[in-house]
Amino acid sequence: MSLDFSGKLAVVTGGANGIGLATSTVLAAGGAQVWLFDLERERPAETAARLGGRGCVVDVTDRGSIEAALDACGTPDIVVANAGTAVEADLGDTGRDLWDRTLAINLTGVFQTVQAAAARMKPRRRGAIVITASTNSYDGEARLTAYNASKAGLLGILHTVANELGPYGIRVNAVCPGLIRTRLTAAHFSSPGLLKEYFRHIPLGRGGEPEEVAQASAFLASDLASYVTGATLFVDGGQMAAKFGTWSEDSADFTEGRWRLK
Repeated sequence: MSLDFSGKLAVVTGGANGIGLATSTVLAAGGAQVWLFDLERERPAETAARLGGRGCVVDVTDRGSIEAALDACGTPDIVVANAGTAVEADLGDTGRDLWDRTLAINLTGVFQTVQAAAARMKPRRRGAIVITASTNSYDGEARLTAYNASKAGLLGILHTVANELGPYGIRVNAVCPGLIRTRLTAAHFSSPGLLKEYFRHIPLGRGGEPEEVAQASAFLASDLASYVTGATLFVDGGQMAAKFGTWSEDSADFTEGRWRLK
């Protein structure tokens, strides 16, 4: 069944690259009028034009920037709060600047986006909001203290606003991607040795693609998910369902960046 977004206005933060761009593409293909919100260096207007949409320069750490962009596009039917960042550092090397910047984008940026969007959706008594969280919302991957804390905090936002906005007909859900091939993870995907060990613990034996997360976000934003709110949807190849590792050399080979049964 195809997803129909005809007549819907959709906003995607961080929409000009990676998971955000893939999500924007899926929404546009379904007939939505898509607005990409992203930093100036990402050229959101140029990218949006290729999808038949529009773009605004937005810094999600700046509330005024978000408000101005929403005023420009009008009240959205769908908001995908996707903008995020990740920088690795050991606990002892995680300085206050890194901590503050990560939380400002990943946590406060989502809070500000959701709050501003909800204020516009409430009078209309409808809307769908999708937050890009992470498997790291649940686990403690090393060297990502600030990132993990920010993504865990998103679940607090998710559960609270789903509760508060449900009476207004506004649904709020989250996708939780695992390791997805994006600009932020390029170094991981270029290291076969690292992937071999990382993917050992993923039942599907591989990493994900942005389009796979986009399809999940689009489902949650669609009318097919009309009775789904406050939910998290893992897009992780089964990683969070595994505990001791699925793959071994006894029964499988690691080739072309993924595990396969012999």
